[in-house]
Amino acid sequence: MFASDPAPVSRSGTVLRARTHLPDDPLLGAIGHTPLLPLRHLLGREAAGFELWAKAEFMNPSGSVKDRAAWGIVRSALADGSLGPGRTLLDASSGNTGVAYAMLGARVGFPVELCLPRHVAPDRLERILSYGARVVFTDPAEGTDGAQAEARRRAEAEPERYFYPDQYNHAANPDAHYRTTGPEIWAQSEGRVTDLVAGVGTGGTISGTARFLRERRPDLRVTAVEPDGPLHGLEGLKHLPTARRPGTYDATLVDATLRVETEAALAMRGRLAREEGLFVGASAGAAVVAALEVGRRHPGSVVVTVLPDAGRPRSEPEGR
Repeated sequence: MFASDPAPVSRSGTVLRARTHLPDDPLLGAIGHTPLLPLRHLLGREAAGFELWAKAEFMNPSGSVKDRAAWGIVRSALADGSLGPGRTLLDASSGNTGVAYAMLGARVGFPVELCLPRHVAPDRLERILSYGARVVFTDPAEGTDGAQAEARRRAEAEPERYFYPDQYNHAANPDAHYRTTGPEIWAQSEGRVTDLVAGVGTGGTISGTARFLRERRPDLRVTAVEPDGPLHGLEGLKHLPTARRPGTYDATLVDATLRVETEAALAMRGRLAREEGLFVGASAGAAVVAALEVGRRHPGSVVVTVLPDAGRPRSEPEGR
């Protein structure tokens, strides 16, 4: 259901109560444990003198890397009681975290309300609504910063009603990647990873993963990927010079930032489909563009990047 006012939230007219003591759940257990894929065909075309590997985060249950952070936040809130009976999870999202929250709300049993920019991708909106979450649209010109402001306003107006985790500033976001993504990459690369390349949205993926890997390999190089300007088509990524900097982004862990044009990311997205059989989103294309550049600069390196989500049909808009 779409909404623009703070009417009571529930899926069927009744208040849902979260099941705080969860049995072993195969769906929740499937979050993470994604494969690390060699991009050998792509490198063959590049005549590269380095290795390039990609974490297939589109294989998470709701289809993106955001399952890790969303489940980390929800699990923490259930444990400390902040997402107790009668409370609604409220947060802002550009799309993927909203899908993850909505899936978890349906599976675990708590209502979800999401503030989304009105230009949110149609496929993500459809999935969010299918899971039964409530949507509040915000001004698309303000992007996720505007969605955050609206979520904060609602939470402050009704603190007894909402659990507002604020994924852009919640410690469980990068911690989820410190506990899962980093150890997985270390084990799957057999400790050989020399470079981590990842996009910056909330900053949780790159910060948590880099923190873990740096503890194992202090000389690890970390490269952040951003769009090349404030107006771009790389949904989920932030151009930090013109956006609100997330509290979950630890810039002290980042050695360099590469900014990628939308057109280059979309071209790489097409190459990944044709040459590697990977149908991924534009932000994944940007990550691979940057990862190739990092590898060229460091011959003999073992570069690992993150493919945050899957692509979507050409009939739908590709980004903002």
